[in-house]
Parts: sequence; structure tokens; C-alpha cells
Amino acid sequence: MAADSTAVRFGIQLDNISKRYGDNLVLDDVSLHVEPGTVTALIGPSGAGKSTFLRCINLLERPDSGTIRVAQHTIEPGRVINNRDLATLRRTVGMVFQSFNLFPHMSALQNISFPQQRVLGRSKEKADERALQLLDRVGLKEKAHQHPGRCSGGQQQRIAIARALALDPSIMLFDEPTSALDPEVGLEVLAVMRELAAEGMTMIVVTHEMQFARDVSDTLVVMADCKIIEQGSPDAVMSDPQQARTRQFLRAVLER
Repeated sequence: MAADSTAVRFGIQLDNISKRYGDNLVLDDVSLHVEPGTVTALIGPSGAGKSTFLRCINLLERPDSGTIRVAQHTIEPGRVINNRDLATLRRTVGMVFQSFNLFPHMSALQNISFPQQRVLGRSKEKADERALQLLDRVGLKEKAHQHPGRCSGGQQQRIAIARALALDPSIMLFDEPTSALDPEVGLEVLAVMRELAAEGMTMIVVTHEMQFARDVSDTLVVMADCKIIEQGSPDAVMSDPQQARTRQFLRAVLER
């Protein structure tokens, strides 16, 4: 991973990304440029490659080909990435998953404080102070000393967002953060994400929440069959999709 001055122009720049698992092609020559301070919503049918694409950005999955530029780092196949550079990349790019992945034996406060101590080297006092600030931000300061099992799904996901924010990322990735939640509970999580977007956080959101995608994103990207098939402003893509596959998908999700 090396500094690259051209990467400063884009918050995230992915060019010609391909990924296979054995004989199964998951991503087929996918490119996407995301400007700093913008929100990109990624939609499409299940199995389109959306989650894998997201996981390639912070190298939870290593692409087989293509180039990834995140902040001032460039990742290419065959380039050795040491642990220090990988840690820097993952501090830059926070990620929130479908499942909350909280430590069940730790309180909400500890779940947010512990990574700061391990990754950023913050003292326990400073990490706890930051954790309480973030819990207050997501509306859960009163849950600081509750374990995840005592919290609702929406509360656990908001704790997970606070944990990601605690490492001070400049980019946030969300992989269907409301898919495991009841619709009413999911609104709590979407409200936090709307606030982040309003504050100028660079975000890529894999979602089936069409209203969120339309209202909050600057760019709507449609993936199908391992490729990006269409992208543009949310209003343009939803009101006048150019591809038959996009029209088919939007009919399925908007009419159910």
C-alpha cells in the first residue's frame, strides 16, 4: 500500500475490480468513484456481489484484479500490505455489518471503548469518555452499562455504529444495516445514518431501503449479475431507469 496523490480527488476510487471464489464469479470488472463527503447507495438483487464489493474496499476480501484507492492508499493485486498499513486502512474505513458483532460479555460502553484502546492506543479514561459521547450521539447514553443481550436489535446496531465511529474514520461502509431489524426498529438506525450524511461523512450503503436511498444518497448504483448496470442521481435512476434489469428490480422492491 502506497501513498498516491491522485487518490486525494476521490474519497474512494475502485477500478476494474474482479473477484472469484473458485469457479464462481462474484465481481466482474466493477468500477466506482465516490467523491469525499457524498453518500452512495448500492442496490440490487441478492447475489449481485454488493456485499463482496463493499468488503473489498477495506480488504476483508482481497480482489483478484483491479485497483482500489482509499484516501491516500493504493491497493493492487500482488502488492504486499503489512499489518500496519492494513490497520491504517481499516481505521480510515469504518464498517457496519448486517449482524451487530458486539462482544456479548462486554457492556455497550466497553464494546466502544475497548477497540479505541487496542487500535488507537487511547487511555481507558479517554476511550470511555469518547464512548459516552458517541452513545449520547446515537441516543443510547442510558444503555452504557447494559450488555448487548439486554438491548433491542436497533439499539445493538446503533451501538455498532458508535463503535465504528469511535476509531474516527473518514469513510463509513454499511452492509444492509437494517436487514435483520423490524421496519420500525430500523428507522432508529436510519436516523443515525441520515445525521452522518448531513454532517458530510463519506458513505457507501448497501441497502434495500428505497426511501433512504432516494432521500439521502447523492448517487444511486444498481448492481446485478456481478456488475454495475446503472448509476446516477436517485431521482433519475428510480424515475427513469435506462436498463430493463433495473426496471425489473425496482418493480419487485417498490410494489411488494
